[in-house]
Amino acid sequence: MNNIQFEYDGTCLIKGSAIAAAAKGLAPEIKNLRSLLDKGYDTEYASINLPQDDALLAGINKTIKAKRKLKPTLLVVIGIGGSNLGTIAVHEAVQGKAYNDADPPMRVFFPDTVDSDKVGDFLNIAEDELKEGNNILVNVVTKSGKTTETIALFEMFAELLRKYKGKGYGDYVIATTDKDSVLWGFAEEEGYTLLEIPRKVGGRYSVFSAVGLFPLGMLGLDIEDLQSGAASMIKRCTETDIEKNPAALSAIIQYIHNKKGKNISDLFIFSSDLEAVGKWYRQLMGESIGKEWNRGHTKKVRTGMTPTVSIGSTDLHSMAQLYLGGPKDKFTTFVRVKRNKHHVNLPFSGRYDTLVEMIQGRDLHNLMDAILDGVEVAFRKAKLPFVEVVLPDKTEHSIGQLLQFKMFEMIYLAYLLDVNPFDQPDVESYKKETRDILSKG
Repeated sequence: MNNIQFEYDGTCLIKGSAIAAAAKGLAPEIKNLRSLLDKGYDTEYASINLPQDDALLAGINKTIKAKRKLKPTLLVVIGIGGSNLGTIAVHEAVQGKAYNDADPPMRVFFPDTVDSDKVGDFLNIAEDELKEGNNILVNVVTKSGKTTETIALFEMFAELLRKYKGKGYGDYVIATTDKDSVLWGFAEEEGYTLLEIPRKVGGRYSVFSAVGLFPLGMLGLDIEDLQSGAASMIKRCTETDIEKNPAALSAIIQYIHNKKGKNISDLFIFSSDLEAVGKWYRQLMGESIGKEWNRGHTKKVRTGMTPTVSIGSTDLHSMAQLYLGGPKDKFTTFVRVKRNKHHVNLPFSGRYDTLVEMIQGRDLHNLMDAILDGVEVAFRKAKLPFVEVVLPDKTEHSIGQLLQFKMFEMIYLAYLLDVNPFDQPDVESYKKETRDILSKG
């Protein structure tokens, strides 16, 4: 298997001495993470041990085998934020493989908002499946078991199942939650299948737990290969030699630029299939380092970087003017894919030369690479800092590497900024206000 490459030399616009100085400050955290590997789920760093948990994988595969016997034609994964973004990211990145490899083939929905029109469409399609005598599975995913949007959506799909399956409807429901959540007890009473999220694994770090593994495995993705890719990156991202540690290097470079006033981090992905990876990363950065208080909660810091996502080459025709000509307040990570699923060639005909020269007969992937190369040259000339992440392909192994790399990067970036990467206390404020509004009718 090929490894992800991280390239920064000559483009990050930071001196080696500055990187070395920051690396010394980060060294204790790298040492800390190395000491916690294979130590289970009892610390706030619990998620780093998920990809190497063979017992977890075996249990998930057992559940998948049992649920496939029901021959479902539709899987409804109900979650929001960390409960579904990672799953969607992997599913979309592997280029629709799920629709071909699941037995029987099945569709998947990810209801994550209480938008009545969108939900109504999903409910209608699910009911049509049930009316035709097909089976559907409902996987409700929430750590707390009481996320307002998730439970509201779940209630509707659960009642739909009850309508068509009667008392045995619980066979078609899988609840993924913390063992001590209110949903866990309810699920036991209703006869749902239960999958546990380790208590100290936060939502945005949970894709390699049952949160992501169960639905992805049901859809036919190779979750063993996904975990293997993540596990291979763990070794690289805990290297004490900073030049061999892409997560530490990426965190250091972003940290230094942030201190110089670059408060926007743009993940510029040159592959449409990876757009959902960008949305997953947006949550990872936003919730992990956007903090009012420092890690010890002794000082108000109001720190963070604003994560944005751009898709190449589409967004070159909407955002490139701002990026190249606007304020220099951004740091860019380009993502390049070396090998795509399809080889699509332009026709080799001179008749089109009057429209655009030099593209006849070229492979579209070659054209995309040329465009990205051109963008990087323009960034260099404009003295705009960037790094590049190169994926060998969009297989489960490569996507596993990428997500694990970015999770370690965020842990290191939070350490450098002196904030807690695992909490999100301010998110609770809107939830409290929502409950207060609902309580008043």
